[in-house]
Amino acid sequence: MTVPTERTSPAGGPSPAAPSDSQDPPARAPAAAHSGSPAAASIPSAPGFDAASRHGLHPQVALRPEPFGALAYHYGNRRLTFVRSQEVVDLLRDLDRYPSVTDAVTASGIEPRRHPSVLRALDQLWRSDVIRAC
Repeated sequence: MTVPTERTSPAGGPSPAAPSDSQDPPARAPAAAHSGSPAAASIPSAPGFDAASRHGLHPQVALRPEPFGALAYHYGNRRLTFVRSQEVVDLLRDLDRYPSVTDAVTASGIEPRRHPSVLRALDQLWRSDVIRAC
């Protein structure tokens, strides 16, 4: 039996090069390690999400209800974000009615033990431009 050395497309020409089994996968960059030193802790970070201020759904974002929660589509940057909790979807819809994000989370009825994870989710939604400061 003859083993072909070059793959051909159905049209008869050579097909795009496929990675060979003998190639090693590309090396990954090492993960950044936190040294825990006082100098590393004093490096200022970029301004971020402020849960003590008022926020709301970005005016260019539409929420589409889904069985898992909602899809948030940003018409400006064309990003699609999955919101995987109906509680967070409800919170997003009412967020601008409260003087701060923490007030909105407290009033939402979400269990207090889940508040830190909800605030992390809201931080990610802020970073994705789904919500913004009002």
